[in-house]
Amino acid sequence: MRSTAAGTEGHLLWKSAQAMNLRDQSGALALQTDALTKRFGDKTAVDAVSIAAAHGEILGLIGPNGAGKSTLIKMLTTLLPPTSGSAAIAGFDIVREPAEVRRRIGYVPQLLSADGSLTGYENLLLSARLYAIPRVERAPRIRHALEVMGLADSADHLVQRYSGGMIRRLEIAQSMLHRPQVLFMDEPTVGLDPVARQSVWQHVRQLKVALRTTMLITTHYMEEADELCDRIALIHDGRIADIGTPDELKSRVGPGATLDDVFAHLTGVEIESQGSYREVRRARASARGHG
Repeated sequence: MRSTAAGTEGHLLWKSAQAMNLRDQSGALALQTDALTKRFGDKTAVDAVSIAAAHGEILGLIGPNGAGKSTLIKMLTTLLPPTSGSAAIAGFDIVREPAEVRRRIGYVPQLLSADGSLTGYENLLLSARLYAIPRVERAPRIRHALEVMGLADSADHLVQRYSGGMIRRLEIAQSMLHRPQVLFMDEPTVGLDPVARQSVWQHVRQLKVALRTTMLITTHYMEEADELCDRIALIHDGRIADIGTPDELKSRVGPGATLDDVFAHLTGVEIESQGSYREVRRARASARGHG
């Protein structure tokens, strides 16, 4: 009964998103799932999730630890096959057309992915080669990425001398060199101080405007979800508990409600800060354990 109910609720939420005119001129959604499910033995990690995102939209995915966020992203990035249901990125099915999906996505993991022994420019050049970007296009794309992310003046500095916020912006630049249609960012500002987080937010907004990239962002920071996301999907026990704009979600709880209130109301779990060194280390170790 649980899966049936979740599937019905998720389908209604997906149909609601469809009605918001999320499709581009070709009729394709940037991202869509229909009753996407993943089971590990008797455990259902993702339970009939149905969501959709428009081209150029920032969709937030929030939920308690163990709610299914990482598993959902692994399926959408073709790293994990679904048990049932379906999903497509820019119209390409994640199971039948995984190579086409990978060409159209970028991924910014929690784990450190930039090489501290290289300069910012050298990190981007390495990424350009890995993405098989034609030689003639590499330099202009790298320069553009550095400018968009506010790193042009630090391009020739070793990354080990970068601040945490600068490293994160470099990692986002790396993921965008091949101009993906959909960018997945897993806890993009975890462990950063408030000033560095604001800087990352500012450059993510600029990236959205410059390239009209669709982004799916997971975060534990409710102010980040409120500031950055056009819509937010709250996942709990593997199911979508609710989805809507930040203002819509808050209005459903009551006057003066915050996203923290929405989170607690829908999940019964209080948000905990994850900004200390110990918490960041634990969060990134957890990410490593999940692959």
